Amino acid sequence: MIKNKLAKVVFGSTFLTAVMVPAMAMAAESGTSVADLDPAVGVAKYAAAGASMCIAAMSAAYAQSRIGAAGAGTLAERPEAGTTLIVLMALPEVIVLLGFVIAFMIQA
Repeated sequence: MIKNKLAKVVFGSTFLTAVMVPAMAMAAESGTSVADLDPAVGVAKYAAAGASMCIAAMSAAYAQSRIGAAGAGTLAERPEAGTTLIVLMALPEVIVLLGFVIAFMIQA
């Protein structure tokens, strides 16, 4: 269970972004786009794409800061754990890649 309030907010917003936004993007019907009819919709799409990328990047930065701080102490005590720590530092980057994909899905 997540105990830190900031971690709950970051995880929850990332989860909602990763689950809800693609579902809404895929729910659009083919044919005439609403963005073609109303320019405010286009602005909202760009804002949503930027927000999804921003939330994903901030979530990954938060995770990497925690992993890096713990990893530095672990490496000082056990140098053989270096490979595991490199993998753990790379995993949060998947969150950024998913945010990037979601941003493209929103703009499509």
